[in-house]
Amino acid sequence: MVAKYINNMKLQTKIVMLVFSLFLLIIIVLGTIFNTILTASIEEHIGLRALNLAETIASMPSIRTAFETPHPEEVIQPLAESIRMKTGAEFIVIGNTDSIRYSHPNPDRVGQKMVGGDNALALEDGVSYISQSEGTLGPSLRGKAPILNETGQIIGIVSVGFLNINVEEIIQQYENKIILTVLLFLAIAIIASYQIAKGVKKAIFGLEPKEIGRLFEERSAILQSVHEGIIAINDKGNISMINDAAYNVLGIQPRHDILQTHILEVLPNTKMLNVLSDGETQFNKEMMIGDNHVIASRVPIITDGKVTGVVSSFRKKTDIEQLSNELSQVQQYAEVLRSQTHEYSNKLHTISGLIQLGSYQDALEIIVKETSNYEELIHFLLDAVPDTLISAFLLGKYTRAHELKVNFIINKDSALGALPKDFQREKLVTILGNLLDNSFEATLESTNPKNEVHLFMTDLGNDFIFEIEDAGVGIEDDKLDLIFDKGFSTKNEENRGFGLYLVKESLKDLNGYITVSKSEMGGLVFVVVVPKTGGNELAENTSTHNGR
Repeated sequence: MVAKYINNMKLQTKIVMLVFSLFLLIIIVLGTIFNTILTASIEEHIGLRALNLAETIASMPSIRTAFETPHPEEVIQPLAESIRMKTGAEFIVIGNTDSIRYSHPNPDRVGQKMVGGDNALALEDGVSYISQSEGTLGPSLRGKAPILNETGQIIGIVSVGFLNINVEEIIQQYENKIILTVLLFLAIAIIASYQIAKGVKKAIFGLEPKEIGRLFEERSAILQSVHEGIIAINDKGNISMINDAAYNVLGIQPRHDILQTHILEVLPNTKMLNVLSDGETQFNKEMMIGDNHVIASRVPIITDGKVTGVVSSFRKKTDIEQLSNELSQVQQYAEVLRSQTHEYSNKLHTISGLIQLGSYQDALEIIVKETSNYEELIHFLLDAVPDTLISAFLLGKYTRAHELKVNFIINKDSALGALPKDFQREKLVTILGNLLDNSFEATLESTNPKNEVHLFMTDLGNDFIFEIEDAGVGIEDDKLDLIFDKGFSTKNEENRGFGLYLVKESLKDLNGYITVSKSEMGGLVFVVVVPKTGGNELAENTSTHNGR
């Protein structure tokens, strides 16, 4: 029952009880030790006081002289009582070698034999000592000293005593003070227990042990369920957490002894220690882990304004590129379908109107023209561009140009063989997409009746080469060097000037370059050169060239 009751208590109550019990145990142990030492010290002090007084009386000349008189008690009794009253002793008894009393607090007992049986050492051996024994007044703490004559012979004994009950009263006074001190410390212990419990509760965000255990289990399940590798380090740079995906990327077997290992022993080239020192978050940074090219993000763990650790998540770049490729293909297919649906909807309305007007021949010519144009383009792309993503992308751009009333012409001599398996297709789509959109837009703004955009592709040699030429408005010579800068645009509109900048950045990743020059049609000519390695063999420098 008691165990069940304790288990059901709140954590803060448990902490208060635990800390209070600890304080109480310490106080009881220390109080007992102190009381024992104090009692022994008081008894020793009173015993020494009795012994010193007995030795002083034994050495008094008047006491020695009295032993030579016929009735020593007549001198000794009043003298001993006077000393007793002044010193506060319970009794001062002086006797001869036969233990016959010459003094006693009770005069009726003078002349009687001393009791207690503890006079032998003083009367026989001449030793002064402290003893405890029970006399006619009760149990007492006594100081015994022999009385010696001028020749050094033992002629009597002095016994000075303090009753045990009086000693206990003195001890009790000190014990009362000790109890008050203990109670004061207990009150402090209660307050301290509450404050400590409150601090612990705050540190664990007010959670109970079961809640903490459940959160830990949930955390472990979440960490193991994610596909990204996750590693956390503490403020010393030691690994405090790692999931299975991280083991997989690191290429090591899961093991418990990796915890508390310094991160540099596992990841020598990590930047987590930089985040630990400066507290700056890092997102989507490329790095090499063994033979794996990964994308990593690093976030500091901040507690009370201080960086206490770092969490890093990372994933193989090939996984991200694969997902990006799949998404790009879906987007391109969707774009093609959307454009085709919109375009064919317009054609159907036109054909429907011609039929209703009885212009059957015109309607038939439109049907034949549209069918032949698309069939011809599709057959060409299937032969010249076997890569599904690129061909779908070009078909979508052709349909989009048709919607914009731009004559998009793909040179019939173009050929783009199969791209390498690990080629970054999505970056090539970004490059061509932005350049074509830029050319379409420039052509629409131009008054040039030609209204054309030309694309030529070739895979001869070690590079893929793309030439895009438009009949657009062109650009001034002094601005040709600026068109690839981020945010640069000839139009005073917001959120512009990013397309050609993305082209430049994607070319850096592919280790390619681009040239731009004036076109004979009045617009611009862009020539893109991309190594067939697709950026897998990184070059030290990537340049953007301007041709005139």
